Amino acid sequence: LWSSWLWSCRVVGWMSQNVQKAENVTAVPHIVSRSSRAKVLGVESKFRGCTVWFTGLSGAGKTTLSFAVEAELNRRGVPCYGLDGDNMRHGLNKNLGFSAGDRAENIRRVGEVCKLFADGGIVALASFISPFAADRDNVRRLHDEAGLKFIECYVATSLAVCESRDPKGLYKKARAGLIKGFTGIDDVYEAPANPELVIGNDGASLDDCVAKVTTYLENLEILPRLRPAITELFVPSNLVEEKTQIAQALPSLTIDDVSLQWLQVLAEGWAAPLCGFMREKEFLQALHFNTVTTSDGQTFNQSVPIVLPATAEDKDRLAGQAAFALVHKGAPVAILRRPEFYGARKEERVCRQFGTCDPGHPYIALINSYGDFLVGGEVEVLQRITFGDGLDKYRLTPNELMEEFKQRGADAVFAFQLRNPVHNGHALLMQNTHDMLLKRGYKKPLLLLHPLGGWTKDDDVPLDVRMKQHECVLAEGVLNPASTLIAIFPSPMMYAGPTEVQWHAKARLNAGVHFYIVGRDPAGIGHPSHKGKDLYNPDHGREVLQMAPGLPGMEIIPFVVAAYNKKEGKMTLFDPAHAADFENISGTKMRTMARNGESPPDGYMCPSGWSVLAQYYKSL
Repeated sequence: LWSSWLWSCRVVGWMSQNVQKAENVTAVPHIVSRSSRAKVLGVESKFRGCTVWFTGLSGAGKTTLSFAVEAELNRRGVPCYGLDGDNMRHGLNKNLGFSAGDRAENIRRVGEVCKLFADGGIVALASFISPFAADRDNVRRLHDEAGLKFIECYVATSLAVCESRDPKGLYKKARAGLIKGFTGIDDVYEAPANPELVIGNDGASLDDCVAKVTTYLENLEILPRLRPAITELFVPSNLVEEKTQIAQALPSLTIDDVSLQWLQVLAEGWAAPLCGFMREKEFLQALHFNTVTTSDGQTFNQSVPIVLPATAEDKDRLAGQAAFALVHKGAPVAILRRPEFYGARKEERVCRQFGTCDPGHPYIALINSYGDFLVGGEVEVLQRITFGDGLDKYRLTPNELMEEFKQRGADAVFAFQLRNPVHNGHALLMQNTHDMLLKRGYKKPLLLLHPLGGWTKDDDVPLDVRMKQHECVLAEGVLNPASTLIAIFPSPMMYAGPTEVQWHAKARLNAGVHFYIVGRDPAGIGHPSHKGKDLYNPDHGREVLQMAPGLPGMEIIPFVVAAYNKKEGKMTLFDPAHAADFENISGTKMRTMARNGESPPDGYMCPSGWSVLAQYYKSL
């Protein structure tokens, strides 16, 4: 009876507070629409206004969670504002106490404020105990009537946990009788019956709770995704035999090793949202804008075309087919559906992608060797692509990497890509990044040492040699194995400088990497026609990557030059004021020393790693 009476009082109180008292007032409609506001607010000109209402006991973590969500939304460029109960009582609601009527009016006012924020295209994040369902339902009704989303998030931390936290000492006062009508002690809390989200009832970390909220907002298309959904393109294991038989009966297109590597990139999700080799519109968008756009209008970085070459004879033979098989070394590896053939436009492609059409460039030479057509279409990959070279255990997919990050408890993942052996200067930069993340408050930063494993030019160090050398770096403790994960990135190398480095970063973003170390002249190469000259400005890769479109949620960490310090006998950060103290051991010099059986200065590279490198060069 008491509960029913109290509920009735609150409804009557709400109605009395919500009655229109002022006369001769008329609501005036805005001439600026929500869609117009969206064009000047936030990302992708999309209206995102809504209210997320965090409700729960005092000490449940509502404000901690809502402010953490606010920080994440702000990082992604989404207009938002956190409204906290105590903060509101210092301003708009400072004239309200804690009587039943005042508490109802407190929530009514906050609900109206949230509605205004949401109508303006801002995500309102309200954290209020709001113990009564009637109050919360009335706020929901305000939003429903205005055509705005209202998302109730029940922070379901138990009373025992909240009381053990007691951050403001209020539970202690309530137990001592110093505070009357305290929710959870001598006043009721009506838990939501059907909230959109329930959080805090399973002991999850703050980061996991934030991720749960942001994932929900992503699914409602309120929040742009940091990365597309990573859908692998492999045929389910129970259908492999059936699909293989279908592939064997289809007409086929034979693909080379490089196209097989691109197929692996697509199948594992590195290039998501792509579901196959690019059709012509995707090719043009990537070529001219360095992006691809999903069916729901979200744009992601894709700076390099991922295309499948074909000859005129292939086109004549396969155009019009509903599907055909992709065959590598005589065996079907995939089915390509709804094929679309179009002109390769080689000169236009290479000039835009590489900034040159010099036929001496190794990947341009590869493109020129292919046929004059490209073919796009969705792919079904029959089985996981493996190479049987002893390195397949390192070829982890984006989904596998994200699971490994989770298993290791990493709260920040930073990636370092290289196609060369690791010297102690590289290690110094990676260690400094780890230390920097610790200072920023992360507890378990994890390094993803991620060498490129696809096609490279003939004079690059082969993958198997590099992997042996990297293993030595870990074995000698130059990099800490406990905070390092080594895996292989399957992409071919294109040597496309600032254009390609965006692809390298985007692929790691798809694997859940938060920070990306970008070095000097990333994906660069010497000029093919002018010996001793770089094809790209060594600093432009870093500069371009920091302003590249379609890479939300990834922080770029510029590479600081490290060189051999002759005075200290080790690799240190280069100091221009004492340039004479430093020796730059270039790749060319390193290779010459290795071929000649010379040893580098102590402190340049771990001894066992140098031994691996020297043995390789002596074998040539």
